[in-house]
Amino acid sequence: MSSSTRIEHDLLGDREIPADAYWGIHTLRAIENFPITGRKIGSYPELIRAIALVKRAAARANEQLGHLDTRLADAIAAACVDIEAGQLHDQFAVDVIQGGAGTSTNMNANEVIANLALEKLGLTKGDYKALSPLNHVNMAQSTNDVYPTTLKLAIVFGIQILLDAMHELQAAFEAKAGEFSDVLKMGRTQLQDAVPMTLGQEFMTYAVMMGEDIARLQEATALIQEVNLGATAIGTGINTDIRYARMATELLSEFSGVKLIPAHNLIEATQDTGSFVQLSGVLKRIACKLSKVCNDLRLLSSGPQGGLNEINLPERAAGSSIMPGKVNPIIPEVVNQIAFEVIGNDVTITMASEGGQLQLNAFEPIIGHSLFKSIEHLAAGCRTLTENCVKGITANRELLAERVRCSAGLATALNPHIGYENATWAAREALRSGRSVAELVLERGLMTQAALDEALRPEVLTAPRAL
Repeated sequence: MSSSTRIEHDLLGDREIPADAYWGIHTLRAIENFPITGRKIGSYPELIRAIALVKRAAARANEQLGHLDTRLADAIAAACVDIEAGQLHDQFAVDVIQGGAGTSTNMNANEVIANLALEKLGLTKGDYKALSPLNHVNMAQSTNDVYPTTLKLAIVFGIQILLDAMHELQAAFEAKAGEFSDVLKMGRTQLQDAVPMTLGQEFMTYAVMMGEDIARLQEATALIQEVNLGATAIGTGINTDIRYARMATELLSEFSGVKLIPAHNLIEATQDTGSFVQLSGVLKRIACKLSKVCNDLRLLSSGPQGGLNEINLPERAAGSSIMPGKVNPIIPEVVNQIAFEVIGNDVTITMASEGGQLQLNAFEPIIGHSLFKSIEHLAAGCRTLTENCVKGITANRELLAERVRCSAGLATALNPHIGYENATWAAREALRSGRSVAELVLERGLMTQAALDEALRPEVLTAPRAL
C-alpha cells in the first residue's frame, strides 16, 4: 500500500482504495461491475439528498432508542447534513443502472457518510472500527427499505420541480388565451374546417389540459409518500426495535419537510412497486398531452406560405443548411421527442415492475432511473416550451378573420335559421364557387341582412345561447 491508497476488506478480500476517496471497497466493486450508462448516481442531486436524509433519520432514531452512541450519531448526522447541502456528490460514483436491487447505491452512501463522519471525529478515512458503514451508518437498515424509501423521497422532490414548470406553462397558455380572446378563427375536426371559435379558446384548452395533469400528478404523488422504512430485508423488520419504523419515518418527515406515511404492511410494501407504475402512467399522460399540444403548435404555425400560418412561433434558430430563410418549430419538436422518451420509459418501468419475484423487486434501479429521466426531462421541456415558444407566440389576425369570412363552415351556424338542407346547399356552393356563405344565403333570400348579421356575430358563433 502506498501513501496514496488505503486497504479495505470485504467478504471477497482486500482492495486498495484511493486514500482521498470517501467511498470504499463496496463502491469500488460496483464501479468495476457496472460500467453501464456512464451516468453516476451523484448526477441526481435529489437522490443523494434523499438518501442522506434517510440515513440521518435512521441515525437519530437509533440514538433515541438507545442503540447508537450519541457521539457517533452526531457525527453521522453532521455528515448527512453536509451531503444534503450538496457536498461530496461527486463521491457517489456507482452507475445509476446496477444489479443488486440498489445495494451498491446504499453501500456507496454508507461509505461516504462513514468516512466524512470519521473526519468530523478527527479520525482517518477507513477507520471502520471506530465508525462503520455497516454497523453504525446502516444500523437497523437494509437496502430493501432504504433504497425504495430514498427513491420515493427523491421522486417527491423531483415532482415539485416538474409541478412548478407545469404551473408556469399553464400560466403562459392562460396569458395567451387572454391576449387572443378577440381573435376569431375556424376550428377544425379531423383536419377539416368545422365551426368558428376564438384563438383564445384554443389556447385556454391547453391551459386547462395542463391544470388537469397537475391535479393527476399531485394525486399520484400522494401514493409515493407511503414508505417501507423499517422493513429491513423482506418487511419483517428483522434487526430493528419495534418502535424504529414509525420513529424513523416521523423523523424523516420532519427532516425532509415531506409528509411520509409508514406502510400498513411492510412485507407487501417491500415487494410492491405499483405506486411507481401509477406515477409513470401519469407522466406518460402528461407526455402524450404535451406532445399533442406541440403537434398543434407546429400545425397552426406551418407554412408560412404553404401551410396554415395562423400563428407565428418565436424564431429560435436558422432552420436549414441548404434552404435560405427557413425557420423550423424546434421548441415543439424537442418537446415531442421528450414525450417519446417518457412513453418508452413507461414501458421500461412496467416491465421492471412486472419482473419482480417473491419478497423483493430487484429492478428498482432501472425504475428509479427511468422515473428520474422522465421527471427531469418533462420539467426541462415545460420550461423551454414556456420561455422559448409560448410566451412569444403571435397571431395572424387578418388572415384568420378572412378565413372565417370565406369559410363554408359558417353554414353550420345557420342551421337553426335556414334548415339543414339549405345550409348544406350553401356550404357546398360556397366551396364550388368560392363565394361566401353569407352572400349565397342573402342572394337566395333565405335570411335578411339583419338576421344574418345577428347570427354571425362572434359572440354568437363561439358560445351557446338561448334559441
